[in-house]
Amino acid sequence: MPSGLFALLDDVATIAKVAAASIDDIGAAASKAGVKAAGVVIDDTAVTPRYLTGFTPNRELPIIWRIAKGSFKNKLIFILPVLLLLSALAQWAITPILMVGGAYLCFEGAEKVWHSLTAKDHPLEEDVALVADKNHEEEMVSGAIRTDFILSGEIMVIALNEVLSEPLGMRAATLAVVAIVITIAVYGVVGLIVKMDDIGLHMSKGGTGVGRAIGRGLVTAMPKLLAALATIGTAAMLWVGGQIVLHGLHDLHLANLSEPLEHFAEAVGGGLPVAGLWEWLINAGGAGIFGLLLGGIIVGALHLLPGRKKAAAH
Repeated sequence: MPSGLFALLDDVATIAKVAAASIDDIGAAASKAGVKAAGVVIDDTAVTPRYLTGFTPNRELPIIWRIAKGSFKNKLIFILPVLLLLSALAQWAITPILMVGGAYLCFEGAEKVWHSLTAKDHPLEEDVALVADKNHEEEMVSGAIRTDFILSGEIMVIALNEVLSEPLGMRAATLAVVAIVITIAVYGVVGLIVKMDDIGLHMSKGGTGVGRAIGRGLVTAMPKLLAALATIGTAAMLWVGGQIVLHGLHDLHLANLSEPLEHFAEAVGGGLPVAGLWEWLINAGGAGIFGLLLGGIIVGALHLLPGRKKAAAH
């Protein structure tokens, strides 16, 4: 009887060790996948504040929370099961689906550029009414969640590519960890960014002289930072979208545009200080220009549609 008990305890200890090793493996795989997806995560963080400009301060955090919940749903309920199914049955379909998402990002970015070039100034009363309009908030949240879906899909596919050789259970666990950690990180940072002016205002009213000066600096700088992030977010959509499509065309042997761009970046950046940075900037800029051109074609085609013209007129 005691020997049986000791054997049972030994089995339990062995199972515990295996479970602990599995958790370590999942953590290591999730960490590696997260690093690979870091570029898209940064884009996601830069894009989201664009949907929060113009709202009253008391609505900012609730809106971020609504978008974050939508992001969790995107990753865990929609994207994760589909990617697991595709990874098991149809890995060939992942690249075309990614390219469609990339083209959508190019369209979104190019349309923002189009609106910024053609937008007319509105009276202050109209802007105030728009901010107070509940439908405006719904539209902005829906738009943010749609854009998040594309960026989340890219993040999850990058993560999946890092663990394609692992068993299905490991793939699922790794993607779930990546989804949860990255969503918390992205929207935590976004929340900090958009509330930084409130933090600065609080600091400017008390504490030491240095603290008050820092607080006043934050209050002054945050509107400019948010405006800059809106521009960075648009550029990020064009860059990421263009890069997705370029790599997809190369992988499907439809067009080889990414390799000449990489060779050009190496030739130009290789002779400059901090060569790696220059090469990255040239590659990103080239992908962004391609994304703007592709998105511009899609925007132009859609604006020629009769229904689209009527919608734009209103």
